[in-house]
Amino acid sequence: MIKNAWAYVTRKKLKSLIMISVIAIMSTLGVLGLALKDATDLSSKKSLGNITNSFSMEINRQYNPGTPRGGGNVKGQDISQIAQCKEIDSYVKRINSVADLVDYDIVETPETLAYQSPERAKNFKSTVMLTGVNDSSKENKFVSGAYKLVEGEHLKAGDRNKILMHKDLALKNHLKVGDHLKIKSNLYDADNEKQADEIVEVEIKGLFDGHNKGGASAPQELYENTLITDVHSAAQVYGETEKTAVYQDATFFVKGQYDLKQVIKVLEKLDIDWRNYVLIKGASNYPALQMSISSLYGMADKLFYGALIFAGIVVALLLMLWLNARKKEIAIMLSLGMTKMRIFGQLMTELVWMMIPSYLIAYFVSGALAQSFGHTILNGVTGDITKQLASQGVSSQLGAGAEVDGFNKTLTSLNVHVSSDMMFIVIGFMTVVLIMALVVSSFRILKNKEESLIYTR
Repeated sequence: MIKNAWAYVTRKKLKSLIMISVIAIMSTLGVLGLALKDATDLSSKKSLGNITNSFSMEINRQYNPGTPRGGGNVKGQDISQIAQCKEIDSYVKRINSVADLVDYDIVETPETLAYQSPERAKNFKSTVMLTGVNDSSKENKFVSGAYKLVEGEHLKAGDRNKILMHKDLALKNHLKVGDHLKIKSNLYDADNEKQADEIVEVEIKGLFDGHNKGGASAPQELYENTLITDVHSAAQVYGETEKTAVYQDATFFVKGQYDLKQVIKVLEKLDIDWRNYVLIKGASNYPALQMSISSLYGMADKLFYGALIFAGIVVALLLMLWLNARKKEIAIMLSLGMTKMRIFGQLMTELVWMMIPSYLIAYFVSGALAQSFGHTILNGVTGDITKQLASQGVSSQLGAGAEVDGFNKTLTSLNVHVSSDMMFIVIGFMTVVLIMALVVSSFRILKNKEESLIYTR
């Protein structure tokens, strides 16, 4: 049986090569689908980290308009209530405020200069945005990758009068880690309701890098003109303290043993005016990232299952055609006393002889193509999402800046590789599909008697 099957496969070289090619191509696509899915798993875990087990407390803009400038006005005592719950592991609270650099210049571009009115140029000529946080390593712009610490250390809870500065702003003003500078309240800032006129001396604890993905019409939208400060300093320029200040938002990280949905349900029973706030799951703050991950998973499933289905259909059709041409041969086998099971066994052996080189080819080809294939797929997926979000951003006037760029963050890389486990999975599924295709294609012929096969020749 084995020799006869080998003889047929080697004698019918063209037919065998066609079958081997079909199986090899479909198996390669199946393996690449699994490799893409595995790479997406790893990248999503790396990109999202513990975001998936966190939630943000933000203002409910349908009921709460926020500050005069449209910022958040989350109360510190409400943040403290949630932070003290047993389910919360840690939290980050943020204050957004505005201040002027004393005796230093901000970064300008031709675009920001072109859009400035004389009045704005006068009132905000040295103005920077402040983001006050109790832990800068968990601040959204660093988590999203929009900012990256390149020198020094992150801000931690308990820091006072410390800042992180963009390296380009530091370079322009000949500043470095450890240097001191002064920031001053801006009297023209709409959120400076107390008309505070404070001067705060701060020390540069670290430098960060990152650049706007889109255009900026105002210098304060530039990454370079944002200072990450401790909470105390950001509050002080408005004449407030850490306790009396209002916060842009807060992000809470839930302990691993608790379910995020259940924790949110429990927290909503606290003595807090929930009309003012909404609780948003951490992953929801990165919709573009979620979209890119979902799209890649969908692409991987289509490749894997599509390859199996297409292989089954094509192989079944090819086998039907070829077995139809072998009716007389099968009739002779039956007349010589060969059982139908033995004939089916030979057909199965012929298929196995063709599957072996097909799987070997698929393994080596998929391994060689995996990384470039993943790169191509990722570029296609993220390109489509970026165009979609750019269109939505223009229509909804989202503006520019690191917050928007973090919101639009997608997967940037995939480490796609083929493992033996993936190959075994594809071999298992593909073999089952091919055997089913053989059963379907041979059933009509093998159910007939040898005489009918000869007369239908």
